[in-house]
Amino acid sequence: MKTKLITILLAISVISAFAQTDSLTFKKDIDEFNKKVSLLESELETIRSANHKILQANTTLKKSQSVLKTNYKNLSNDLEDYKIQSKSKIDSIHNRINTNSANIDKTANELGVKIESTEETTNQSITDLNKTVSQNTLYWIIAIMAVALFVLLIFILLRKQIFKQKRDLESDLQNTRKALEEESVKLDNKLIEVLETQLKIINNDNSNENKEVDHTLAIKVADEIIRIQKNLTRMDEKTKGLKQLTASIKRIQDNFASNGYELVELLGKPFNEGMKVSANFIPDEDLEKGEQIITRIIKPQVNYKDVMIQSAQIEVSQGE
Repeated sequence: MKTKLITILLAISVISAFAQTDSLTFKKDIDEFNKKVSLLESELETIRSANHKILQANTTLKKSQSVLKTNYKNLSNDLEDYKIQSKSKIDSIHNRINTNSANIDKTANELGVKIESTEETTNQSITDLNKTVSQNTLYWIIAIMAVALFVLLIFILLRKQIFKQKRDLESDLQNTRKALEEESVKLDNKLIEVLETQLKIINNDNSNENKEVDHTLAIKVADEIIRIQKNLTRMDEKTKGLKQLTASIKRIQDNFASNGYELVELLGKPFNEGMKVSANFIPDEDLEKGEQIITRIIKPQVNYKDVMIQSAQIEVSQGE
């Protein structure tokens, strides 16, 4: 209806304009008229689309309202059912509490009667037991004390005997060790004499320049020197012949050096990977981590005229 009215008005406007203008102006007006008609049709289409969307939104809103009403009704029914069930459960719990309270009171009364009866029975039993114990306790105490005293005397006698045997054994071990050390010193002194003789032989052999030097005896002498020195560190300073043996070791070391041989001192020195030795490593808690110290010489390093003829075999303690 609105479209027709607009069209009529525009037609009247065009006819009126046509009557007043010439043909050129009429054509221009016709073009403007067509443009306006197109704009009006576009606006009408937009209005129709908006009206359609509004109708759809109203339909959707009505559906949502219907669903909400249905959900609200269902929720109300569920809430009412829950209230009824909760009330029933609460009533049941109250009934159980009342029943349990009654049972507890009944049990407490029965337990009180039983406790009184048990207490009377226990008191009577204790009285009877006291009568029996009072007659026999003294005899038992005397018997137990006699047995305990007897066991104590035996323990004291045995302890004294064990201590005496321990002292005797320690004395025997000390005397045996002392005798062994003195005998070892004597043997080592004799061995030193033999080693000195061997050094003289080595010196005579080495004086012959045309003869190839044999270091076998020298290496044996060096091994024996290290062994004797190790034994010296373990012996008591008061051992008979120890000072003489120490002086002999010093003398034979000087003779050993005078023949061109050198015992390289490694004991107590830091170990490094560049050493030409055979090493065994043992952990030592007293050393710092990474620290390595040579703590034992198994075989010494022997040099002859600054040339190594025997590599050392050592034991190295290292910190963890």
